[in-house]
Amino acid sequence: MSGPLHTLDGVVYAAPERAAYYLEAGIWERHTLGDALRCAAREVPDRIAFVCEGRRMSFGELDAESERVAVGLRSLGLQVHDRAMFQMGTTIETAVAIFACFKAGVVPVCSIPQYRELEIGKLAELTNPKAYFVQADAVARFDLVSFAASISRRHEIPHVIVARGQPLPDGHTLESLAQVAPGETLEATEEFGCEDVVVFQLSGGSTGTPKVIPRFHAEYQGHVRSWCDRYEMRDGDVGIWALPMLHNAGMMFSIVRTVLYRATTVLLPQWDVARYFAAIESERVQHAFTIGPHAPAIASFDNVAAHDLSSLRSIFTLMGAEAIERATGVPSTNMFGITEGLVLTGTSQSPIAVRHNSVGLPCSPYDEVRLLRPGTDEEAQIGEVGELCFRGPSSLRGYYAAPDINAVSFTPDGFFRAGDLMRAEVIEGQIAYRFEGRMRDNINRGGEKFGTEDVEQLIARHPAIADGKVVAMPDAIYGEKACAFLIAREGQTLPTVGELGEYLISQGLAKFKLPERIEACDAFPTTRVGKLDRAHLRSQIAQKIAEENQSATEGRAAGA
Repeated sequence: MSGPLHTLDGVVYAAPERAAYYLEAGIWERHTLGDALRCAAREVPDRIAFVCEGRRMSFGELDAESERVAVGLRSLGLQVHDRAMFQMGTTIETAVAIFACFKAGVVPVCSIPQYRELEIGKLAELTNPKAYFVQADAVARFDLVSFAASISRRHEIPHVIVARGQPLPDGHTLESLAQVAPGETLEATEEFGCEDVVVFQLSGGSTGTPKVIPRFHAEYQGHVRSWCDRYEMRDGDVGIWALPMLHNAGMMFSIVRTVLYRATTVLLPQWDVARYFAAIESERVQHAFTIGPHAPAIASFDNVAAHDLSSLRSIFTLMGAEAIERATGVPSTNMFGITEGLVLTGTSQSPIAVRHNSVGLPCSPYDEVRLLRPGTDEEAQIGEVGELCFRGPSSLRGYYAAPDINAVSFTPDGFFRAGDLMRAEVIEGQIAYRFEGRMRDNINRGGEKFGTEDVEQLIARHPAIADGKVVAMPDAIYGEKACAFLIAREGQTLPTVGELGEYLISQGLAKFKLPERIEACDAFPTTRVGKLDRAHLRSQIAQKIAEENQSATEGRAAGA
């Protein structure tokens, strides 16, 4: 029998003939992610799966503990394809909770601890979760448990499950849930299979609330295998992860890769560049991944020579591979990944022009990539900038419960329109891609992508502001930050950056979305057809920052 065993309304599935082809060809895996862990535990029960904060958990222990929590979830009344909101950090507890959901057929909604009322509320309305996993110490100086309790009351989420902290009254901890029915197992369940939904991931996108992306047991594992094989990862290889665990990249590298390759993953809950290098040395790490603000910290770490990095075979990053390789001597490779189902990258053996000056090639030979002239269905030529469009075994076939968005997100022949601009070029006989920016008005702050729509809506409510527009401005550490162009109400004084931030947080906005610079203006630029010219605003602030940096450099030189 093929096809999902338990379909979920609002999910767009692969056509049966296409799914059958992927399974027969071995492009998709034929087992669920819960069964992948069970298999790893049978084969290498004593091998360490995760290392975190001095704690080491073997595959056998991970399998047993996640099985107990899975039984506990079912004992609460959760059924196959019920959703569970997640706000947890980079810890072993997160791995246990995620695998428990995989085994119980519960679908995690992979939000991040930094989300607040605006984002979590909208996600809760869309996904209707029946449980809420929250890590008590995930965010410094913020009571995430009380926040989860408030959200749960407002959106009628029956069960809040707390990790690394005290439960709510009549609530549960991760540990107590594992004791509900000790000794029972879900291993024999046939209620869902490899073509069923395994997780809801989020797209940063250009709208206020991230769009929900269904990922499936079979395709998700196949996607990870094609990516990891590109880096020549082998059975038992050790990796290190110091980023959010529930992002798509975190799920792929720290969760799925771990069980597929019977790999050890070192988790760093808090970023610290010295601890990062120390862990690579002490745990004999072979593969390291980094993005955003971590890349410059790695490249500029002044104590690299004091650490033995001889085990490290590859470092891959969304930016800054050249500087990292120069600093560490380890082959480093740029890459591009999108939650909608495409990874581009080179290999450690690729020409430097591919590894450092492009984002590489598709990992799967079954991925089709096409660049279209923006706003058209016409293909861009080699060397010409075009919108990235793709389709393949792991490509999105439709956002969850979003028919209107889906109607404009694909070409007539089923290629997903990414909204990212790329340029194709031939490097030593291979077509590689260069990232050239985005068509849509979203901001990528250190790997956290967000749209400007909800920020602007809240800004417009401020009593001193007549109107405001938010665009990306360049930043040496985070890549981009948000800049707000504001028009003051008559007779009013615009707020400072700090005052505006306090106001937006009080309205429920996540902190990482806050504008970090304000530019006062009397009007916004428009295009020839009278529409807001965001490109002009981005260019304006980029030029102003460049001039300020140049003046600062000249000032330091004169002072020397």
